[in-house]
Amino acid sequence: MTDIEQTRAEAPQQQRAAAPPQGREKKLPTRDRWVVITMVTIPLVLVVLLVWVPAALSFALSFGKWNGFGDLDTIEWVGFQNYKDIATIYPPFWPAIQHNLIWLVFLFLFPTVLGMLLAVVLDREMRGSRFYQTAFYMPVVLSMALIGFIWQLFYSRDQGLINDVFGTQIDWYGDPDINLWAVLVATAWRHTGYIMLIYLAGLKGVDASLREAAAVDGAGEVKTFFNVIFPVMRPINLIVIVIVVIESLRAFDIVWVINKGRNGLEVIGALVAQNVIGEATRYGFGSALAVIMMLISSVFITIYLRNVFREERTR
Repeated sequence: MTDIEQTRAEAPQQQRAAAPPQGREKKLPTRDRWVVITMVTIPLVLVVLLVWVPAALSFALSFGKWNGFGDLDTIEWVGFQNYKDIATIYPPFWPAIQHNLIWLVFLFLFPTVLGMLLAVVLDREMRGSRFYQTAFYMPVVLSMALIGFIWQLFYSRDQGLINDVFGTQIDWYGDPDINLWAVLVATAWRHTGYIMLIYLAGLKGVDASLREAAAVDGAGEVKTFFNVIFPVMRPINLIVIVIVVIESLRAFDIVWVINKGRNGLEVIGALVAQNVIGEATRYGFGSALAVIMMLISSVFITIYLRNVFREERTR
């Protein structure tokens, strides 16, 4: 064997010896490892302390009676009695469930559809689209409590704009037959801009070749949106569904600043506050209401996460 042939025969063995063993990961330097541990640990501790621990304590407290005074030893454990009382002898509960469902249906049918329509129109880069985006999004930066006060300028019985224009004396916030719908209109003012921004961001990420292919096939704009664009935006649609459900269930601040969730504005969030920080201070009863609200929200969040993980596995 010549020297060249011997060198060629030894080369693969040298390469195998020099190559790192398969299956072994490269270790991070000690400093980078501590940075990663810190970045993971701090958010985890905050979530556990601020979310999971209060949720667990609320769940445990929902099986007892406690007025918040004295030690924890004074808690009287009553099992499912709080839940039974909520469903049977607590008059505001079922109207609150009904109002939250009305809130959910209203947000789906009106501001969500309107926000999607505005996003489609503004996505065309029409003249002044930046101004319109800012104008429609402006209410989103305001709190719902502040929106309730702002719409008092329209709804006030004596000085409101609506009554001045139409010459009426309607107490929009005080009449239990119409105050829920008045609050929903004020809520829609904020919710429309929020949905518009989400769909607008989703439309910006749609591949332009899909529109071009649909145009070549002779599809109109409406047909292209519903048959091509809308199905592609399925992740955005799921996010919007979860947002609408959560917004309808946690409706609280706007009704609280109006009349503390009474007189036709009963919602679950307001009932929780009435029993926890109100005059009754029934922590166990209020915790049971909070658990019911949390369980309803968890159903929709679980469905959303299940769809997200399913899409990740199919990629």
